[in-house]
Amino acid sequence: MKTVAIGVLVVVFAAVAPAAGQNAKVGDFYQSADIGVTNKKGAAAYDPATGDYSLRASGENMWFKRDDGHFVWKQIKGDFLITVRARFVGKGADPHRKLGIMARARLDADSAQASAVVHGDGLTSLQFRDNQGTDTQEKRMDGSGADVLRLERKGDRYIVSAARFGKPFEVVETGEMELGETVYAGIFLCAHNNDVLEKAIFSDVRITVPAPDGLVPYRDYIGSRLEILEVATGARKLVHTTKDSMQAPNWTPDGRFLIYNRNGRLFRFEIASGKVSEIDTGFATANNNDHVLSFDGTMLGISHHSADDDGSSMVYTLSASGGAPKKITSKGPSYLHGWSPDKKWLVYTGGRDGNYDIYKISSEGGEEIRLTNAEGLDDGSEYTPDGKFIYFNSTRSGLMQIWRMKPDGSAQEQVTDDGFNNWFPHISPDGRWIVMISYLKGDVAPDDHPFYKRVYLRLMPASGGKPKVIAYLYGGQGTINVPSWSPDSKRLAFVSNSVLDE
Repeated sequence: MKTVAIGVLVVVFAAVAPAAGQNAKVGDFYQSADIGVTNKKGAAAYDPATGDYSLRASGENMWFKRDDGHFVWKQIKGDFLITVRARFVGKGADPHRKLGIMARARLDADSAQASAVVHGDGLTSLQFRDNQGTDTQEKRMDGSGADVLRLERKGDRYIVSAARFGKPFEVVETGEMELGETVYAGIFLCAHNNDVLEKAIFSDVRITVPAPDGLVPYRDYIGSRLEILEVATGARKLVHTTKDSMQAPNWTPDGRFLIYNRNGRLFRFEIASGKVSEIDTGFATANNNDHVLSFDGTMLGISHHSADDDGSSMVYTLSASGGAPKKITSKGPSYLHGWSPDKKWLVYTGGRDGNYDIYKISSEGGEEIRLTNAEGLDDGSEYTPDGKFIYFNSTRSGLMQIWRMKPDGSAQEQVTDDGFNNWFPHISPDGRWIVMISYLKGDVAPDDHPFYKRVYLRLMPASGGKPKVIAYLYGGQGTINVPSWSPDSKRLAFVSNSVLDE
């Protein structure tokens, strides 16, 4: 497939009217229809309240030289990722019923296609037909019973990622496959028994168009999606979008608002109404995403790139309702990350003489106190709600890992030790949980947290234990840089990314 220029790397919709047997738009997909031979008519429905898609389908099989079942699709041009959580409903008539995500060159039953597939008996695989009318091939996963699936197109390669919710992805991919520049991509169900209708539910469906090749970080941006995650279940709700860079949502202690950064300014998003209003930060209009509310919600700390300091980031405080900022730090760059529970101290990352360490300073200003001095980057400092510890992330042991220390900088100890680069530990208001964003090893340098990567949000007990994945997303910088817990410790706010439709 030829390289697609930035100006045309967008999701496009089919320009033809639905053919006989096809249904109208379903959620974010353009159409749905039975493909192949189906004795019982399939159907698809979308619930806007939950974001769930329900599919019903018959069909003998999706294998050999043909596919039978129900398919819900949109036409997508260029690279994409489709990520879902999916499950069958009921015991089922045949253990080889199939659900998954599919990209097809055509809607003909024998079309070339690539699919992320889960069978009723748990078999999980990449299945593909590399030319029209040829037999289907398969690459099986080691794991089985996946309920989180992703199908990614990258050039002419198709990549399947699969996991049981809570686990990292297992990944397999095709070689070069030519399905055409624009493909039919979406979700499907096959009963593997043409005399019955099976049912499946697809949740947390996200169609993502990734950043184009050649994008210049911190100059060029793609769209942003503000989401709320139910921590106990992993269910996600999309609440707001922008076509440029929205970053780092704070949750206000009253539970009513999210505060985020966009284009150097801060905005307040009312969750119930969806209303957006700008926060008056006076002269501070070049703020980065390191903004933090005090524990009681009355004060807002910001990191503003001041022209008076040669554009270096400095820490300021102001009323959470807006007003004139007060400068706190005199040395830069300084990137704020936390308040102490009593509002007396601020903790931040300071770049001094080429080293980046954790510092604290009185919230009234004054001399800064250096808390870390190990080799490597220390960042993301945050007090626990009881004030007994400061958590942070550090590369001192190789990969970026989570650490903690006492508020005076003593007793520094490593908290995570795994094969990910873990950033920005956020402690739940009840003190029981830590959430972090995790980059894949080898995908980024340990001391870098860039935009537009395949990342996980992971959760671990504050008392210790193995982290589990609670969100599989495309994001990174700006996703969860700041404390993002709801006041009841049940939800998280975060930002994911995609090129969004015009």
